[in-house]
Amino acid sequence: MASGRKTPGNGHGTLIIIGGHEDHEGEKAILREVASHVKDGKLVLATVASHEPDGYLEKYQASFAELGVSKVTELYIDERDQATMEEKLIDLREVSAVFFSGGDQLRITSLIGDTPIYQLVHEIFARGGVIAGTSAGASAMSETMLVRGTNASSFRIGDLSMAPGLGLLPNVIIDQHFAERGRIGRLIGAVSQNPRVLGIGIDEDTAIVVRGTRFEVIGAGAVYLVDAGDVTHTNIAEASADQALSIYDLKLHVLSSGDHFDLETRRPERARVASPTN
Repeated sequence: MASGRKTPGNGHGTLIIIGGHEDHEGEKAILREVASHVKDGKLVLATVASHEPDGYLEKYQASFAELGVSKVTELYIDERDQATMEEKLIDLREVSAVFFSGGDQLRITSLIGDTPIYQLVHEIFARGGVIAGTSAGASAMSETMLVRGTNASSFRIGDLSMAPGLGLLPNVIIDQHFAERGRIGRLIGAVSQNPRVLGIGIDEDTAIVVRGTRFEVIGAGAVYLVDAGDVTHTNIAEASADQALSIYDLKLHVLSSGDHFDLETRRPERARVASPTN
């Protein structure tokens, strides 16, 4: 393991990081997992990422009510100074579960980064609560956040924008709607700029459940781990902005439901298959 690398998963709670479009109609496997961690049946839905959050609260209230979560309240701000208002903070003081919905991840970090809301989210996680995020809410979980980049094409050196995330899961960068929007190129581009960071791409209706330094995959799709720690060559520093990326000896893992991954050793573990009944 490279020197200077932080140990991931330094909080005491659970992170549920979702690739977007989680099932609300069928088995609700991912929302069911979130609900299983919600103490006292109370959850705050943070719709900060959305410019137009109308409808989010009603949708999640209906789905979570079926799963035993009796109280879902909404946290929304559209100006950074609102992140200090007591009426915006009171629900966060009383719950142990926060769910960040989709939209624009840069809205999340620019509006709540280093504010009392940000501090309370970290406190909830540190004392054992659950922080979940879907789509933009997933991307914001990491230390470094992928903001935008070209989909479904070879990565060009200049086609990427990144920013600091919420820092709940250090030493990774997360992308979502992964296979559906052809985002493998931009995740490779992201880790080529900083090989210390592990790239995690999550398909729709798929999630990773992070406890400590390990996670389990749940849901219908796959999770892609892009590891540039042993790369021997890349043109990222010398090439022009419109040139395609070149990179050698990149490592890729693809995991599905039930598989586990150790973030410290960067090694996957097979899903346990139950023995057939005689």
